[in-house]
Amino acid sequence: MLRVENVKKRFGGLAALKGVSFEVKEGEIHALIGPNGAGKTTLFNIINGFLRPTDGKVIFMDKRIDGLRPSKIAAYGIARTFQIVRTFPEMSVLENVLAGLGKEIYQSSKVFYEKVKKQGRIEKAKELLKLCGLEEYTDTHASVLPLGLQRKLEIARALATNPKLLLLDEPASGLNDNETKDLAELFRKIKDMGITILFIEHDMRFTMGIADIVTVLDYGEKIAEGVPEEITKNPKVIEAYLGTESDINA
Repeated sequence: MLRVENVKKRFGGLAALKGVSFEVKEGEIHALIGPNGAGKTTLFNIINGFLRPTDGKVIFMDKRIDGLRPSKIAAYGIARTFQIVRTFPEMSVLENVLAGLGKEIYQSSKVFYEKVKKQGRIEKAKELLKLCGLEEYTDTHASVLPLGLQRKLEIARALATNPKLLLLDEPASGLNDNETKDLAELFRKIKDMGITILFIEHDMRFTMGIADIVTVLDYGEKIAEGVPEEITKNPKVIEAYLGTESDINA
């Protein structure tokens, strides 16, 4: 589904990515891990069009997308969430999801005469809220939700754009154990819907429990890739990031 081919990114004299290549297969849950500063979010920003690579290619569903506008990439079927929660705080939970459902309107002349709040879209938004465990907060302002629910709201809004590939940047950050378990269950439901997930995460218990494949970056380079069992035993990964097995399971 997604191919990243020899992607490099420089910011002046800093090489943030040094020729990273990997593939995400359709229907899998694929984790991208590594220490702070490894280049993970930079790579996400290149995939969804916030940054242009210095060199290399990004291919999605056989289309080259590097350098395209984020709106164009979203139209092809890639949606994302962010490390720092970015809901629309003064809008209701329902309105946040409707904003995602309005993707086709906002990119066309329909924006001048068609309202997002049509019954069909409202019903679809409520279905997504139920999927994400947010149905009781429909009319609540996003700003008053606790962090765990705001992260779920971001996922619901991203799902509203009807993506084929979902990019999630540290979705478990700041969550307690129960919220993390709920998130893992939501990942499984999304996978069952036929949506592919690529996510960045520092919570290794969550990552190794849910990912099909793990790609590891360090200082802008890919140092390992494989199923979780392989990654947790890889000497390079242990030295660069994971620490001891007891640290992983802590």
